[in-house]
Amino acid sequence: MKDKFKYFVIITLLATFSCAENKESKEYTEEEKREASAELNEYFDAEFQKEVEESPMMQTRMGMKTDYGKWDDFSNLKYAEDLEQAKQRLDYLKKVDTAALDETTSTSYKIYRMQVENEIDDYDYRFYNYPINQMHGYHAELPAFLINMHRIDSVPDAKAYISRLTGLEKVMDDIIENLKLREQNGIIPPKFVFDRTLDASRNLIKGKPFSKSNEASALLEDFKTKVDKLELPEEEKTKLIGEAEKALVDHVQPAYEKLISFLENQQKRATDEAGVWKFPKGEEYYNLALKRVTTTDLSAEEIHKFGLSEVARIHSEMGKIMEEVGFEGSLQDFFEFMRTDKQFYYENSEEGKSAYLKKAKSIINQMKSKLPELFNTMPEADVVVKAVEPFREKSAGKAFYQKPAIDGSRPGTYYANLYDMEAMPKYEMESLAYHEGIPGHHMQLAIAQELDSIPEFRKFSSFTAFIEGWGLYSEYIPKEIGFYQDPYSDFGRLAAELWRSCRLVVDTGIHSMKWTRQEGIDYYKENTPAAESNCVKMVERHIVMPGQATAYKVGMNKILELREDAKKQLGEKFDIREFHDVVLTSGSLPLNILESKVNSWINKKNKQS
Repeated sequence: MKDKFKYFVIITLLATFSCAENKESKEYTEEEKREASAELNEYFDAEFQKEVEESPMMQTRMGMKTDYGKWDDFSNLKYAEDLEQAKQRLDYLKKVDTAALDETTSTSYKIYRMQVENEIDDYDYRFYNYPINQMHGYHAELPAFLINMHRIDSVPDAKAYISRLTGLEKVMDDIIENLKLREQNGIIPPKFVFDRTLDASRNLIKGKPFSKSNEASALLEDFKTKVDKLELPEEEKTKLIGEAEKALVDHVQPAYEKLISFLENQQKRATDEAGVWKFPKGEEYYNLALKRVTTTDLSAEEIHKFGLSEVARIHSEMGKIMEEVGFEGSLQDFFEFMRTDKQFYYENSEEGKSAYLKKAKSIINQMKSKLPELFNTMPEADVVVKAVEPFREKSAGKAFYQKPAIDGSRPGTYYANLYDMEAMPKYEMESLAYHEGIPGHHMQLAIAQELDSIPEFRKFSSFTAFIEGWGLYSEYIPKEIGFYQDPYSDFGRLAAELWRSCRLVVDTGIHSMKWTRQEGIDYYKENTPAAESNCVKMVERHIVMPGQATAYKVGMNKILELREDAKKQLGEKFDIREFHDVVLTSGSLPLNILESKVNSWINKKNKQS
């Protein structure tokens, strides 16, 4: 009966939507638009549900415990399956007459079709990435997933954790096979990636039960901590821990030993060439990467020039702060002062790290009280601050955000990397907290997940220029309501924006202009006050994530441009809270669709007068 119903729904949908490519659009009544939009949204939700059902890891991220002991499919065959599915979806979408849709559903259609077409177009470049890299490599992300996502609230949850430990061996076999296919296609990471990833991989199989060490390994420690909180007899806890230890020794250790062996072998064939220009069709791939992350048609040259102009502008603004604090010397001298003076850093000790986290939480709480001045819509989910876990802090980024579970079982998390306290100056604490926490990623991503007005797929869509553009914009707007009172903290805000501006220059320099890794590091050292370790990490991030870092300034610039245009056109009718609602209450958007939404809001406001 269920299959017959599905067949009826499909036939009804196809009949309702005239083929836009073969027929002229007709005029539809409001009732017809409601019906057609409702049917298309049912299709979107059904397809999204398919993706959730295919991904045990996504289910866990959403707070669900279905398929709790399983991993996603990491085999190379999944690419072809996903391509076929995308083609089927595109065939369906081509039959939709968009004139029959209401405004919200029309936006959903544009986003969904763009994502499907991108997936099809990107298939030729499916091997043009590094699955094992120092930023977000599977070797570290899979253990982090278990530690941060897999809750243990019962014995079945613990058994599911053990099942995932066992399943890591098959997952790693598939990942290694994918690495071999990449090498056959001319895709090998540069030399430095191997040192970082091998070190992290070896760390995962150190300690109990892999050796006679007194310290437990990261995964065993996590499992024991979670199981110890269960209300169970001690002998049952001991039995579960023993099963986990067996899975770690019998499956996790061989998995990582095979990965380490493969990486050590491949390292011998790696070179120091950093940019994707070295790949077959490298130039075409980089242009596509820029298009995907910025959702614009900006060329590498245009992005590079924009970066250079922003670096010059921000240097000028920093000069004014130098005057304000009475510093005598050059901008480079000031950078050195900010980089080395001990007043700007917490001690590199447990006490210093604890003080940093306490201050970061205080900054978040201060901003919470001011949010009504900027926003009408607030997220229900809370945000917490944590240090990056020791097993991955050496190679992980400076700071990042993890979304809350959609069911409310897990808050949003702002992670601060306290591995090198000299890379985490006090004067950057405000801008970092605003970007990763509130009003930045937490506001944008948590609100998106909690929306009732858009289909499920849009709650999880991710357009980097929008998300990171909002994050960088969120560093700026607190200044407009009285934050950054300390001039050094305001310097930190400018330093953060300068950092993102340099990214435009260095990313395009490496991948389009054949800069070396060292040339990129030198540019950051000469033009920013950042610690050398940060400069190195950033350049290495550029290398393994081509184009990604250009999204921040491009996105921020577009949001500010749209806001200024709205202010100009609306005058006294402009309300910053309404503007932020327009930006945030549709989920993540390509920048061209965001522009259309803002313009539509401006027109409606003007008509109301």
